[in-house]
Amino acid sequence: MLRKKEYPRNPDYVYNEGGMKKPVIAITMGDPAGIGPEICLRALASHAVLKSCVPVLFAGADILQRVAEACGLKMPQHVMSLEQWRKEPAPEIPTIVHCTDINAAKIVPGRVQQQCGRAAYECVSAAAEAAMAGRVAAMATAPIHKEALRAAGIPYPGHTEILAHITKTKRFCMMMASDKMMVSLVTTHTSLANVSRTLSQQRIFDTIELTAETMTRLGIKKPRIAVCGLNPHAGEHGLFGREEEELISPAIKKACKKGLLIEGPLAPDTAFLPRKMETTDAYVAMYHDQGLIPFKMLAFDNGVNITLGLPVVRTSVDHGTAFDIAWQGIASPKSMIQSVLWALHF
Repeated sequence: MLRKKEYPRNPDYVYNEGGMKKPVIAITMGDPAGIGPEICLRALASHAVLKSCVPVLFAGADILQRVAEACGLKMPQHVMSLEQWRKEPAPEIPTIVHCTDINAAKIVPGRVQQQCGRAAYECVSAAAEAAMAGRVAAMATAPIHKEALRAAGIPYPGHTEILAHITKTKRFCMMMASDKMMVSLVTTHTSLANVSRTLSQQRIFDTIELTAETMTRLGIKKPRIAVCGLNPHAGEHGLFGREEEELISPAIKKACKKGLLIEGPLAPDTAFLPRKMETTDAYVAMYHDQGLIPFKMLAFDNGVNITLGLPVVRTSVDHGTAFDIAWQGIASPKSMIQSVLWALHF
């Protein structure tokens, strides 16, 4: 059973009449042309979210108004500027922090647009600033679009790299989390042809160690971690590749010397069988699809993305911008809601 963090008494936290602590959680709207604004508005109205925390949505208020009208949703009444947010005490009710001046009238839903990439980045930056200053307990992010970021001149492929840059974090990785499976990724947004060149003993070891630390924070004292190989049959002792012998196994040995319970490198095609999952608390996968294909098969609707190693808590949805259904009022907020609730575990 995962344990919720006991938050310290901090003036920026809100308390209910019974004295129970309700942390303020920052939510970012993601790419305005995608489903992010809709699922964020739905999360702000969720009973599960409202009874657990005070959600603060970093977004463009005029964008949210357009989406609310298109999707038949209600807008939170409390809206403040970024300058007001920086000066005033933490709100006690769901709040929108207007932190991007993008022209909402020019946004076309479902289309890659430079201004949307810029707006998404500005919202993430503002929320990260709030988290680093201790104004919020954690941040939960809606999906952004990599092409829109690139069009806006943002030199990072996703949230993980953006936040690592903002927080000056050198040692970090992505973990996908759900009640069914936990898997961390050694490499993320890179081509398959580049994976082998990106791997290193240190990077693999760091991912293993960050995973173990996170599982301990979630209440598992001695987590059992399974590490996947890179090649078919985990390399078959060098017959199908040398990465297991030269990179993965040495990293595992180093982790074992530190007292961690590690198994591997495992053949990727059998690593996620049910009987193996029964004896595994978390996995370490070498590349994006190796970990995300089994994860999304099991937990597409309620999985979340957690960035490990940051000085702030960041969770996110495990899906993309879904341009094909943007602003239609049919996007599921389940992963967004779970992202907020998972942030409360840390």
